[in-house]
Amino acid sequence: MPVDSQTQALLDQLVSLGGQPLSAMSVADARRMMEMMSAVRGAQVEVASAVDRSIPGPQGEIPLRIYTPTGSAPFPILVYFHGGGWVLGSLETHDGVCRSLAAGAGCIVVSVDYRLAPEHRYPAAPDDCYAATQWVHAHASELGGDAKRIAIGGDSAGGNLTAVVAQMAHDRGAPPLVFQLLIYPATDARYDTPSYRDNASGYLLTTDDMRWFWDHYLGDAPERRDEPYASPLRAKSLTGLPPALVITAEFDPLRDEGEAYAARLKQAGVPTRATRYDGTIHGFFGMGAMIDKANDAVKEACGTLRLAFTRR
Repeated sequence: MPVDSQTQALLDQLVSLGGQPLSAMSVADARRMMEMMSAVRGAQVEVASAVDRSIPGPQGEIPLRIYTPTGSAPFPILVYFHGGGWVLGSLETHDGVCRSLAAGAGCIVVSVDYRLAPEHRYPAAPDDCYAATQWVHAHASELGGDAKRIAIGGDSAGGNLTAVVAQMAHDRGAPPLVFQLLIYPATDARYDTPSYRDNASGYLLTTDDMRWFWDHYLGDAPERRDEPYASPLRAKSLTGLPPALVITAEFDPLRDEGEAYAARLKQAGVPTRATRYDGTIHGFFGMGAMIDKANDAVKEACGTLRLAFTRR
């Protein structure tokens, strides 16, 4: 189907503003741009509290932001990993998404400010995200949460980290996870799918942008592209992983690899739902103030999380 009218209006507005493509920017300029874009938000979703703190990590402190919904403890918990190609993003850029998930799913959301590339290349990000998930499990009651109802989730690079942390937790035997929310995840460090060719440019995220992200993330170790903790689609087996919701967008270079990962989860016997949002683009999930389909996707994610948290 064609690009929907709201998404097209956004793309037209971005074109009118001009500016360099992401892949032509310095890391510092790209980070500033993402922070500026995230500052343009709709009405802030209210939660009972949003508290910043730090926890010990593999190589220093890991900042967290802990969102608690209204209601009575103990709450289920979602550990959330933000997108940004492992290079961009922060607690601030995904504040709105985390608030919406906490309020909509009735769960504590722990947003993880993992180390970014190129200063901290792979496997720094998955190591931090796994360590944060372990910490949340160990300290669930302190947070007002339930250690038996912990899910993980993330968008784009955060979707990649979600898939990777789910594999790590399975491979290492802990912590137990009840669900994984994968929002247009990057699952393979290759660029050979039809969606990469068909959506190479003109739809916000480009193929050149993804090359830029992967090059910063892996640096001078391109041979690591096939490691499953970098490219989770390359894992030999996905058996035993937690149930999943995989959300993709029609006009997204990452569409096919996200859907391929969902198909492999299903083949491995993992209860999985894959939903493609036609007519829209990578990044739409956090654009509810401009794109109605974003609100539909957030509603689907929250409803699916609520159901997963009842299946203990």
